[in-house]
Amino acid sequence: MTPAPSAGSEGTKKKKRRRRPANRAPQHVDPNAPSEKVVPKNERVEKRPYAKRVDEVSAGGLVIDSSGTKGLLIGRIDLKDASRERLLWSLPKGHIEEGESPEQAALREVAEETGIESEIARSLGVIDFWFMAGGKRIHKTVHHYLFRETGGLLAPQVSEVDEVAWFPLGEIIEKLAYPDEKKLIARSGDLKV
Repeated sequence: MTPAPSAGSEGTKKKKRRRRPANRAPQHVDPNAPSEKVVPKNERVEKRPYAKRVDEVSAGGLVIDSSGTKGLLIGRIDLKDASRERLLWSLPKGHIEEGESPEQAALREVAEETGIESEIARSLGVIDFWFMAGGKRIHKTVHHYLFRETGGLLAPQVSEVDEVAWFPLGEIIEKLAYPDEKKLIARSGDLKV
């Protein structure tokens, strides 16, 4: 009689022994050792609380002049520039106040920051981003519109804007300081109003 292939010593496999990694010491437990290391209170490291999250919503955009050839940008002095001469150009925008729609806030903010009155031609889209300020994590959402100039006099808002200027539409993307705004204008296609 012939034994089955799995019967007996020929068909059994030897159990492989797991090897401990060379960089790990053996895990021997000393029964006399305390179960936890006691750290004196004055040596404890306090965990920092997470920064408080704040959600902000703003609105603004790009105003096209009455000739249809130039776009309006606001300039703020770059606080990281030691000479305080470099301007960071961006789209005018500001916070939406209680009871305002994004469109109403955009029209108001453009007029306040630039002195130019306008009407909305169409939406350009929404940008959202995160940044830290005053120990808070701020999640900002900005509604952008394309505007048509209807009147007003070009004048920067004294408390918030250092300069306002019209630039040829072909130079707008190059002038903008912030990548998200550059992308928004680049993908907006024709800026004619």
